[in-house]
Amino acid sequence: MKRKTKKPTIVWTKVDEAPYLASFSLLPIMRAFTKHADIDIEERDISLAGRILAQFSDKLPEDKKVNDDLAYLGELVWKPEANIMKLPNISASIAQVMEAVKELQSQGYPLPDFPENPKTEEEKDARARYDKCVGSVVNPVLRQGNSDRRVAEPVKEYAKKHPHKLSPVSPKSKSYVAHMKSGDFYDHEKSVILDRDCSIKYVFVDKNGKEKVLKEVKDLKKGDVVDATFMNRKKLEAKYVKWVGFSNFLRKKKRKAFSNHKSPKNVGRDALFPTSICIR
Repeated sequence: MKRKTKKPTIVWTKVDEAPYLASFSLLPIMRAFTKHADIDIEERDISLAGRILAQFSDKLPEDKKVNDDLAYLGELVWKPEANIMKLPNISASIAQVMEAVKELQSQGYPLPDFPENPKTEEEKDARARYDKCVGSVVNPVLRQGNSDRRVAEPVKEYAKKHPHKLSPVSPKSKSYVAHMKSGDFYDHEKSVILDRDCSIKYVFVDKNGKEKVLKEVKDLKKGDVVDATFMNRKKLEAKYVKWVGFSNFLRKKKRKAFSNHKSPKNVGRDALFPTSICIR
């Protein structure tokens, strides 16, 4: 007697930005191959919008409710038949979550506004739900709670005892890494160890002396480390003008291409990238 087995299934994750666009060409190709092996491919939505809607599914009307696919995948990874094609997903900043909420609201989803400074119980509940969509929240679930990418201690100790030195840079190398020498986050960074319990505010003061509270942190304890920094935008723009002009000169000689890199996990990218785009 043959034992009935479940048809093999590959879970394909729906995400954001470039990987989502790539799915429109790559996913049909995957399906074309796997159908001949009698393998199904099903999509599960772990995009930022999908995760936000899943957090508020209990408050949405029936026709707009969505499944919590991330929770489903969190259970699936523990099973031996799990086979997940997980595409790169964004580690969303607060700014990105706020923009996503506005876009979903414009599409008719009755989501509460993102409360930057929650005061009421309702606002605190909404903020707690939105916070579950901020940062690296997908990988820890799919990696069974482990998103730690630090080097293991034995490996670190071995590297200390047997350091690997980089080879000298070839004089023929066409690479050039440009960076700011002053006016950047590193130059302005200040840290302090609190000598008492307190609350703090990050305040922006414009040229007219008008103050705007950017962030308020309460219930800090003695011994906590508070760190703050800022970027001088005028110096950044001046550097961009210099770098882009230099890269254009070299590109005409067929030597180099200009590339702008910024960490995807840094909230500051939402301000830095538009600056570079305007300059270019």
